[in-house]
Amino acid sequence: MARKNDRIVVTLECTEARKLGETPSRYFTKKNKKNTTEKLELRKYNPYLKRVTVHKEVK
Repeated sequence: MARKNDRIVVTLECTEARKLGETPSRYFTKKNKKNTTEKLELRKYNPYLKRVTVHKEVK
């Protein structure tokens, strides 16, 4: 049975906007730290660049 403290809140930040020096979009989501030990990487919409980009987990 899963314990309550297995899930943590992580911040996803746009990688393309960071390279271009633009304003990075950020999303917050939860992940299970026991099952997913590597950094999370998802494709999300960046409203500043007006397109879907890769967002990676940051600390």
